[in-house]
Amino acid sequence: MEKNNRYSIIVPTYNERLNIALIVYLIFKHLQDVEFEIIVVDDGSPDGTQEVVKQLQKVYGEDRILLRPRAKKLGLGTAYIHGLKHASGNFVVIMDADLSHHPKYLPSFIKKQLETGASIVTGTRYVKGGGVHGWNLMRKLTSRGANVLAQTLLWPGVSDLTGSFRLYKKSVLEDVISSVVSKGYVFQMEMIVRASRKGCHIEEVPITFVDRVFGSSKLGGSEIVEYLKGLAYLLVTT
Repeated sequence: MEKNNRYSIIVPTYNERLNIALIVYLIFKHLQDVEFEIIVVDDGSPDGTQEVVKQLQKVYGEDRILLRPRAKKLGLGTAYIHGLKHASGNFVVIMDADLSHHPKYLPSFIKKQLETGASIVTGTRYVKGGGVHGWNLMRKLTSRGANVLAQTLLWPGVSDLTGSFRLYKKSVLEDVISSVVSKGYVFQMEMIVRASRKGCHIEEVPITFVDRVFGSSKLGGSEIVEYLKGLAYLLVTT
């Protein structure tokens, strides 16, 4: 690994008390020869997530685990912006706290970036070696259909538009996120489409997405409606 690279891993949380300790343990397990910090952006979880993170800081150190909470749920995009303000790395990883994104893939992301010089490395469910575990057929069809529709209309040059497991050069993430207006489920799609339009070098790594281990999924019918609205918006503005 490049000795002068530092990776800031931003993990937004809301009611992830049952998952956060395991995700932190797995990150440390799989990145033993990498300089990194974990930035937990918690949106006022009532389940005690922040208390668990404070205990983890005693184990791993406050310099390795940064708790940067907010008062209430303010959205995924602003969580990343908030985390970025505290990131000391020259690369930023964004990933979910619910174990749907396994930290075992992080070395592959880093290796791909070092080999290619990519500005963004994104995990994809939709190439050989990737997949989804724990979704019913309707959820799989909805996700796949959403990606195919976006591929057809937007031609972004990546196979998985709605994934949220990505590695960015920090400067690229700061630039792209400043031009994004979408929230919720559409946010990740707009991020990657804007990056593609800006000419960013994007590489992909196959991952298996696992439906959340503990807690309930936050995707519902309203998110699908928002996705379709966002798709129309991007079609007009990019």
